[in-house]
Amino acid sequence: MAIDMQRFMREFEEFIECESPSSDPGALARSAELLARIGTDLLGVAPRIVTVEGCPHVLWRFGEGPRTAVLIGHHDTVWPLGTIRRLPFSDVEGIVRGPGADDMKGGVLIALHALAALQERGESLDGVSLLVTGDEELGSLSSRALIEAEAEGARAALVFESGGEDGSVKIARKGVAIYELEVRGRASHAGVEPEKGINATTEVAHQVLSIAQLGSRRAGTSVVPTVLHSGTTTNTVPARARVGIDSRATEVSEQMRVDAALRALRPVHPSARLLLRGGINRAPLEPRQSMSLYGQAQRIAGRLGHPPLRSIAVGGGSDGNFTAGIGVPTLDGLGTVGGGSHADSEHAVKAWIPRRIELVRDLVSELKG
Repeated sequence: MAIDMQRFMREFEEFIECESPSSDPGALARSAELLARIGTDLLGVAPRIVTVEGCPHVLWRFGEGPRTAVLIGHHDTVWPLGTIRRLPFSDVEGIVRGPGADDMKGGVLIALHALAALQERGESLDGVSLLVTGDEELGSLSSRALIEAEAEGARAALVFESGGEDGSVKIARKGVAIYELEVRGRASHAGVEPEKGINATTEVAHQVLSIAQLGSRRAGTSVVPTVLHSGTTTNTVPARARVGIDSRATEVSEQMRVDAALRALRPVHPSARLLLRGGINRAPLEPRQSMSLYGQAQRIAGRLGHPPLRSIAVGGGSDGNFTAGIGVPTLDGLGTVGGGSHADSEHAVKAWIPRRIELVRDLVSELKG
């Protein structure tokens, strides 16, 4: 069954040109409405737009019974409004460019076209859901509960983040934890009576050095102090300081170790105070949660005559971490094949699009049994 690439590319251009930065509710609403229209035209069924805390998530749910396969994507991007004027959509020599081309507007369309291809083959979509969220790039704060509720008890979760540059899928992702450490000291005049102050800058410097030692190269755990704010004016002993902390780990036990260590931090200055906010955002997606689906996808790719399907593990998190975290077998990286996500070089390789549609079509078909 041939894939209608002309139609796909028309929709791809329209979807990319409908900019959708995560922090702009109006832009997200326009993107959700466009996606709903594209999907309704393809599938003959209108989705439900679920708005949580002002953020629109688009859900197609076929049938009322237990879920066999839940397909997950997002329509928000990291790109601010106006980027399309600087980085316009283009389709040149088999390379598609534009904000969100690889992360992950192409992946969302691959999911929609794979389901449409199943319908064209006369197969029912009962038991299948497609959920496209609007806040993944911000940590899925308003969509996490929706993702977990839709995936609960499903046979499989398929995630449409981009694949590796060789067409590989993602069988492992590190878990993500995000924190902010606030130091509270006491202000005083830096020139007249500095001894009366409690210097939050000095205290946070001690804490940053301690935090940076918590990672483990052997275990693949990173703990990185990131954004730092301290002080108000150059002639004032700083009363407050804040440092952001990004931690990634391949195992839940490592996440718990780091979490406990951060909560055990104590001030060097006896009168300073430390307040830790945040915590574990995403559990790891471990290979054991992907290997069965990966083996199934490999067999399908071979049967379809595709290049051998390979796998990779990556440090970044996705909504697949949430589905894996509730025990649902999860395969990620089923979206476009390309690169440059979040960078001016973002692109998708056109030749891989029909292969991905075919792969997902047959994988969902098998999962439905």
